[in-house]
Parts: sequence; structure tokens; C-alpha cells
Amino acid sequence: MTGASNRYPTRDLQARDAAHHIHPFTDTGALNREGPRIITSADGAWLTDSDGKRYLDGMAGLWCCQVGHGRQEIADAVHRQMCELEYYNTFFKTSHPPAVALAEKLAELTPPQFNRVFFTSSGSEANDTVFRMVRAYWDKMGQPEKKTIIGRWNGYHGSTLAGTSLGGMKGMHEQGDLPVPGVHHIAQPYWFGEGGDMSEEEFGLWAARELERAIDEIGEDKVAAFIAEPIQGAGGVIIPPQSYWPEVSRICKERGILLVVDEVICGFGRLGTWFGSDYYGLEPDLMPIAKGLSSGYLPIGGVMVSDRVASVFIDQAGDFHHGFTYSGHPACCAAALANLEIMQREKLVERVADDIGPYLQAKWTGLADHPLVGEARMVGLVGALELVPAKGDRSRAFEPAGDVGTLCRDLSFDNGLVMRAVRDSMIISPPLVLTHEEADLLVERTAKTLDDTYAVLKRDGRLAA
Repeated sequence: MTGASNRYPTRDLQARDAAHHIHPFTDTGALNREGPRIITSADGAWLTDSDGKRYLDGMAGLWCCQVGHGRQEIADAVHRQMCELEYYNTFFKTSHPPAVALAEKLAELTPPQFNRVFFTSSGSEANDTVFRMVRAYWDKMGQPEKKTIIGRWNGYHGSTLAGTSLGGMKGMHEQGDLPVPGVHHIAQPYWFGEGGDMSEEEFGLWAARELERAIDEIGEDKVAAFIAEPIQGAGGVIIPPQSYWPEVSRICKERGILLVVDEVICGFGRLGTWFGSDYYGLEPDLMPIAKGLSSGYLPIGGVMVSDRVASVFIDQAGDFHHGFTYSGHPACCAAALANLEIMQREKLVERVADDIGPYLQAKWTGLADHPLVGEARMVGLVGALELVPAKGDRSRAFEPAGDVGTLCRDLSFDNGLVMRAVRDSMIISPPLVLTHEEADLLVERTAKTLDDTYAVLKRDGRLAA
């Protein structure tokens, strides 16, 4: 749709983008032929493109815009900070008020074992920090042979060298001869896709005990840590069976390895608790954070460091030779502080738990009745739909994987809704300020998108007889 709001020359912007911009996770040649969508403004849960078309932002940007788009308070806080101290580093025995205030606020909001944070600019940098910190910790503990970090296949921990290695995305590993040595992967707790004939509870225990089997195989004296997301986000919103996390926690404690819970996506209210660790009752030693920390208004992340780990770095002499130019950037800290103040004042975490979360969950899980949907799942405000060729048969999937998901995603955009496709799962993670009316519209547009996708597949003979 085109109208008076079209103040931007779409074709010209697309041509200039193609000439100079390499996009992340993109077939650049294919995108250049098609032309990117040019988003020019946003407000609340809505995006507007250069042709004036509006989209309901079902992904909160990239899992991050908890308070919605266009919050003037955050812009004002950043402006005030930049007028006073736009930038200074936190190296060389130096700090500044925004970093001090944000570190204090994070100690207040995170689980009780966390009283210190190491600031980064992103979740990827946070997980690079985890990689370095875990190994440095065991070195200082006099156990330098404990170097191996265990992650999960299909887990996601960023796209830097260490982040990609810790994650279990095989397509990413194929580019750059990854993972780096000292990283081992085990099965993910993906019952719908990989549970076979086991019940969810049986599969959850089996997947958790893959960690124990890996420790025995590698040697307990060589395993440093286990890293995992409470719910796998970019892997397709993989919600583990209830039996999974208690068993993983038991194993980590009994076998003496650090538990790293990656809260980059699940943190800051997404599950109806401040952190996924709160939701599952976990006691991590290290906790990477980012995204919802500032609602994406400015880039900032960090690693929450438990007292157990921090005490070793504090009590033993010597530098931790690691850091970033923008660690604790003043303007980014100001954005995060303003964002967290909004979340607390408007009780957005409680709203996800008691109001908009249950409201959307009831409607979203109702989409399981659609003939194209094998499972509809949601916790808090993060959910997925498994698209299948034969309803009721978990053993069958579309081939090649991903084509149907991409089709559904593109039709969703046509229908004015941003959903993301992971393989042939459709996933959502809307802003925490989503209204009931917007939730109704989200489900309505999702249902239409499913109908449109089903019609194409039926026409092309891609559904089971």
C-alpha cells in the first residue's frame, strides 16, 4: 500500500543498499535482485516501511524490543547523557556514573548469587567473554586442564568466533572450520522433532543425561562448563520438557562444572519472569545478557558473574586480559537504565505473567487445530508453530527443510505481520507492551497466513494424502 506517508524513494534506497551493504545471515546476491524491505519508522508494536505499509512486529525487532518502539523517555535519557559524557572507556582504573548505576541495578534484578557484571556491546561479545572467563577461572583454581565447554546442537550463542563455536548451528560451523577446539555438543531437548517414541518426560531425562554421558566420555577433570539457553530461541523456540532442567542442574552440581545460562533472549521479562533462570529455578554461575537489557535502543550486553566465580578473580592478583572499547558505554548504560525503569514502573514482567502472556497463549495454542500445524507452543511471550505435511505424525517433515517456513514467512509479511521462520517452524516474540487487540490481530493474521500457505502447498501437491 502506498500513500501520503511515502516520503522515501524505495527503489533508490534499495539500489544504494545493494551497491554498498552486506546484510547479516543473507544471500546477498538474491537479496539485491529482490530488494530489501526499507523500514522507516516504528511506534509501539508497529513498523512502517518506505511505501507506507504497516506491519505488526511479532518479533520485537530481533527478540529485543520489550518496551515497544518509539519510547521518548529512552531517547531523552540518551540525549541527556550524551550532552554530559558521550563516551569514556572503563579501562585504566576508570568508571563513570551510568556504568555504576546500571551494574547496581542489574545486581538488584538478577538472581541473588549475582552481584557483579562485565559489560559488553552484544550477546555475542558476552559469550566470547564467557569463553575466556570460564577458562581463566579454572586456571586460577589450579585446574588448567578443565577447558572443554559443552553446548547443545542447534543452540545459539552469537556469531563471533567463540559464540559460533559454543552454539550448535552446523551451517555456521561449515563456514570457517568451526567450532574451535575444546567445544563439545550434545543433543537438544527438542521433543517434537527428535523425541521419537519417548514421552516428553522420558525424552527430557534422556537429553539431560546426554550431558552426563559427555562428561564421562571427555573426563570430568577436563570439562569446564555447560552452556545453554533456558528456551532455545533462534533454534526454533525449543521449550524443554519439565524433566530436563532439574536433571541438568543436578548433573552440573554433582560433577563440579560451571553452569552458564544464556539469557540473551529469555531475559528481561520474555518468559513472564525477569530471567529464564527464575522461570526454571536455575542457579547459574555465569549469565550472558543483552537484547531486552536496553530493548535494543542502543547496543549493550554483559555477563552476570556469580559470587563464586567473581571471588576468584577478585581475591587472586593479576589482570583479566579481556575487554572492549565500548564496555559500559555511558549512553548505552543510560538507555538500559531508562528501559529498565519503564519495565519496572509499568510492571511489564508481571503483565507477561498474569495478563498479556496467558491471553496470547490461549489464542496461539488454539492454532494447533489448523491442518498445517503439528504443535503450537508458547511460554510467556515467545512461541512457535511446527508446520507439518501430515498432521498427527511427528515422524514426517517437509523436504527440503526450510522451504515451507520461508514461504510462510514471506506470506506473513504480505499480510502485515512479522514472523520468523526457523526450518519449518514459525516463531514469534512480540513486544511486552502488546495490547489485547494487537494480540487478537496477531493471531488473526497468523491464521490467514497459515491458510494462504496451506493453499499454496495443496495446489503444489506438497501435503500428505
